[in-house]
Amino acid sequence: MPTPVKQPSPEAPVVALGLADNDPHAGNPAGPHGGDFDRLIGSISAYLREEDVHRVRDAYALSASAHAGQFRMSGEPYVSHPVAVAEILAGWQLDSQALCAALLHDVMEDTDITKEEIAERFGKVVAELVDGVSKLDKIEFQSKEDAQAENFRKMLMAMARDVRVILIKLADRTHNMRTLGSVRQDKQRRIARETLEIHAPIANRLGLHAVYRELQDLAFQAMYPLRYRVLDRAMKAARGNRREVVGKITDAIRTRLPERGLEADVFGREKSLYSIFRKMRDKHLTFSQVLDIYGFRVVVPDVAACYLTLGALHALYKPVPGKFKDYIAIPKANGYQSLHTTLIGPFGTPVEVQIRTSEMHQIAQNGVASHWLYKDSEQSLDDLQANTHRWLQSLLELQSSAPDSAEFLEHVKIDLFPGEVYVFTPKGKIMSLPRGATAVDFAYAVHTDVGHCCVACRINHELMPLRSELNSGDQVDIITATHPNPNPAWLGYVKTGKARAQIRHFLKNMQVEESAQLGERLLTQALRQFGVTPDEISDVSWTHWLETADIRNRKDALADIGQGKSSATFVARSLLELQTAREAGSGIEVPESALLIRGSEGMAVQIARCCQPIPGDPIVGQMRKGSGLMIHAHDCPTLRRNRKEGDQWVDVEWERDTSRVFEVGIRVVSANRPGVLAKVAFEIAECGANIQNVGMEEDGSLYTQIHFTLQVSDRVHLARIMKGLRRVPEVVRINRVRAGSEKAEEGRRGTQQ
Repeated sequence: MPTPVKQPSPEAPVVALGLADNDPHAGNPAGPHGGDFDRLIGSISAYLREEDVHRVRDAYALSASAHAGQFRMSGEPYVSHPVAVAEILAGWQLDSQALCAALLHDVMEDTDITKEEIAERFGKVVAELVDGVSKLDKIEFQSKEDAQAENFRKMLMAMARDVRVILIKLADRTHNMRTLGSVRQDKQRRIARETLEIHAPIANRLGLHAVYRELQDLAFQAMYPLRYRVLDRAMKAARGNRREVVGKITDAIRTRLPERGLEADVFGREKSLYSIFRKMRDKHLTFSQVLDIYGFRVVVPDVAACYLTLGALHALYKPVPGKFKDYIAIPKANGYQSLHTTLIGPFGTPVEVQIRTSEMHQIAQNGVASHWLYKDSEQSLDDLQANTHRWLQSLLELQSSAPDSAEFLEHVKIDLFPGEVYVFTPKGKIMSLPRGATAVDFAYAVHTDVGHCCVACRINHELMPLRSELNSGDQVDIITATHPNPNPAWLGYVKTGKARAQIRHFLKNMQVEESAQLGERLLTQALRQFGVTPDEISDVSWTHWLETADIRNRKDALADIGQGKSSATFVARSLLELQTAREAGSGIEVPESALLIRGSEGMAVQIARCCQPIPGDPIVGQMRKGSGLMIHAHDCPTLRRNRKEGDQWVDVEWERDTSRVFEVGIRVVSANRPGVLAKVAFEIAECGANIQNVGMEEDGSLYTQIHFTLQVSDRVHLARIMKGLRRVPEVVRINRVRAGSEKAEEGRRGTQQ
């Protein structure tokens, strides 16, 4: 009795992005397969050579043999699925290699056939395509999310090498969605959600608009079956109610264009159900309030005719101001080109019209797949392939800068929802960015090094903050510094996956460098407590210890110490134990000393926000695993609550000369009189301090409280500021404020509140 191989156990992690899409329909047996393959052969014979058709027949024979005894949930023989996937690709007129890979796309997962056997029979390219679509089911993952992310990374890396991988995957997902009814409800919803989040956006990004709309509608039907049925009935009713309007507009356009000497094919189209549902949801509309459920498409011979047609239509019906978009002059990132205009039709109904050439129409429907239809076409198709290639290369950049699959998935998801913002470089080059993108996103889009070094920007020749959101038509000029210095705060407002990935990558590398420097200082301090200097530890001892600890090199070991992952005392003791008795006995006695803190060490050494110590305050260091060294004031309440294991505390002192300014909070109580704030701010400025933040509390009494966050160099500087503030006649009380305690140095005038 044959075993249905394609039925995953409920416990098995299901790959959400479906490199392998564990076919949802795998299940129990049914009857023999029909003649779908004959229809496929008839389709491909129209455009492939005889020898290529023969290769496709061989691939089908192998697939049918491999899947013998396997059935889908619908009861069909399993081989009907790869045949259906190949039929979809044949509709795009893909080559024989892609068709063979489509017919074999599940054999590596479900049978004993190996990649090497496929390469031997059909060539290395076909084997690589099949492998790119296959899942990583031989690897153990810690969670379903890890499996999902890693499989998605594998698929996109294969896609970056050969875009046919994703075309096969999209055809695979499309057929699975068309036949989703045989699957249980919870699985339908999960697969539909994956489709909306990943597969449909990828189809849109590649310009496969017909597939994009179909996947959205099928996913909508599976996720919200009741809403789908209600909306579908409303649409069918609307067809009858609005047939007169649609017919009248169509006839008017078909009459007007020949009068202007223009040949055109005119046809109406309905918006997809999902797009109507999304508009109703996002804008809180009822179905009757969505007026533009119908649109019109006008296909003309050439680009010049597009603009002439636009003029004729604007003369026929009044255009809606601000609703015209020229995607011919400035194509979308996925290669889409058309003129869009919205007109006020009969009875005041808004009507959207798209005007394009037949080549543009083919690209609009099949996107990057049209490459195989028009290999010798004009430059616009070359541009489409170049845009696709650039996007695929950007995936490789994200892969290299994202250390784990989950982060890579996060970055790619961001880039799968492109907006419609088109901005200009100073030299006039047009760049496409997602809606809401900032000047930092633009800088990274130009080049990674430009992004790392950007310090300011000019938008339309005016200096603007880097976080400024860009609008279509803006000219952006990035001002750079000599050395790279990305700001962690940028992660709070960048929109593109590339910018986010590159900033994180740089910051992580910088943190490793700074952590290694801190770790070296901590290890030196620990060795000195044993009466030994770092120079006395031989390279042999280091090598032996690194091998024992399974650490790649000395820098990684020091970084682990600096990040709190390893104890400096433990590492020092381990290294000393590996020294010979003679070497250990000849150590030079060095007195114990505290670790000196400059305050400019970077991310490896952080000043605690709870107590905000400044040079001159007694301090103590707390090693936090993965975060480095946290500097607290010695009387910090948070510190007292968390005093535990001795190894996590480090003896630290301020260096005599620190090179940065530190934030400190003060509270000023003053008489509630005009001009007090100006007087206080003037005294602070006179003492050479910068006001970082200011806030006021008024309770309607004679006095008011002013809270300042100042930037000072040390405790002496703060004392000088407080002394200067006491000279302001209206000031009643001054005290330093810490987040965890109201106690601090307090300066009072004789007057009491």
